[in-house]
Amino acid sequence: LCWQANCQLVVNDYWREAIEAGADFVHLGQEDLASADVGAIRAAGIRLGISTHSDAELEIALAASPDYVALGPIYPTLLKKMPWAPQGLERVATWKARIACPLVAIGGLTPERAPDVFVAGADSVAVITDIVTHQSPEQRTETWMSLTQPLRGR
Repeated sequence: LCWQANCQLVVNDYWREAIEAGADFVHLGQEDLASADVGAIRAAGIRLGISTHSDAELEIALAASPDYVALGPIYPTLLKKMPWAPQGLERVATWKARIACPLVAIGGLTPERAPDVFVAGADSVAVITDIVTHQSPEQRTETWMSLTQPLRGR
């Protein structure tokens, strides 16, 4: 389906299933990273993204040579309870200056907030709640697609 739609499959947390599915990416949180076989992920040709929330987590992520680093939550989020305060735009800029790979911003994002997140240095955004809680998720997805369309191919 992803190939037909000209999009990439990103599997969250389940690295074994990502290998089985032939996913393009696997996204791991810190806990999942600790138990993942990064060598097997790489041998399967799957790219790796890792969540970060603190300086210590960023160092752990960078040691795995990720293909992207995710930072969050940027703003307060409703998706799940977070032990971390919102990171804010200044942290986006700081992280971007520290890493060589793309930076993905996640958490509390809306189309209205996205331009500032990109200006601060994010290469991409990950969005869940803003789409699934919208009265028209399909329309909201289209809004996000049009908002980020100029960024494709960066």
